[in-house]
Amino acid sequence: MTSKIVTLAAGVALAVSAALPATAQAGDTLSAIQERGSLLCTGHNGSYLGFAEVDDQGKWQGFDIEFCRALATAILGSPDAVQIVPISWAQRFPAIQSGDIDVIIKVTGWTQSRDTELGLQFSLPYFIGPFYVMAQSELGAESIADLEGGVFCANAGTTVERVLADYLESNGIEYQPLSFESGEELRAALYAGRCDALAGFGPFLAATRVNAPDPDSLTIIGEVIQLEPEGIVVREGDDALLDVVNWMVSALLLAEQEGITQANVDEFRASPPSPTIERLLGVSPGVGERLGLSDDWAYNVISAVGNYGEIYDRTVGEGSRYKLPRGLNNLWNNGGLLYPLVLD
Repeated sequence: MTSKIVTLAAGVALAVSAALPATAQAGDTLSAIQERGSLLCTGHNGSYLGFAEVDDQGKWQGFDIEFCRALATAILGSPDAVQIVPISWAQRFPAIQSGDIDVIIKVTGWTQSRDTELGLQFSLPYFIGPFYVMAQSELGAESIADLEGGVFCANAGTTVERVLADYLESNGIEYQPLSFESGEELRAALYAGRCDALAGFGPFLAATRVNAPDPDSLTIIGEVIQLEPEGIVVREGDDALLDVVNWMVSALLLAEQEGITQANVDEFRASPPSPTIERLLGVSPGVGERLGLSDDWAYNVISAVGNYGEIYDRTVGEGSRYKLPRGLNNLWNNGGLLYPLVLD
């Protein structure tokens, strides 16, 4: 199937939504995706380094983009059966509520207000995100308190703004907030010295520092101000799609746990070492029918994108330019917080 990558400017992303195939009402989105033959998935308005960015050939890449491709493969059998729609942080919720996109895969924090007030449902966490503060090295700050009175920058429309405000206010630290809708504008302001500090998602801060004209000019302070589970988002009532999302994430984690990779998945399928692997790879029938998919959906996903660890490594980990440690995003049996569900 030919890839349908939408490369639209952020400012017109929603304006062109009428030109995109309409989705069904909540509850029918999975069927609508199958009938349409493509998944409408979130990109970013510009680049969110390591997670959603456009390469020199104009192709989308990154951790979140790989999960969009994995979900498209699970539902439609091909990683190319996806339309990446550039959307800002603030636009993501109105866009899914209106049906302009099918799913949000955009390191979106699972919070109570979002879960209960926006008509949305969250998947099990697919990424554990710590929030830190990164400061101009010349300030010599060893703690966040040392930045008293400084200008703290953040991405507009994210939980970072609220988490930062809560943390600073609860610790009696006065500050000047400055928010930016565009990631490019935010980085430009930081690099130009308009921000004394930047609050954000740990991986984002590390990637921002790596890409700075002088990486040594920026220092990530070691205090974790919040730990946030990142979930994949569907509309309230889209239980069938949420089931697929949850089991897709679990399949990627289970594959890593069992040593199944993009390179050896065919060997495991030819000679499964356990009934669980038989079910995972569709050798035993039923694992797809329960979800409204083909029985080989997980096999197709692993063949297309690899396991969770492979995705992490090539997009933000040691195989990427960002080289972010797995940390809490390791599997449970390797010191992390992630684990697959029981596939019975």
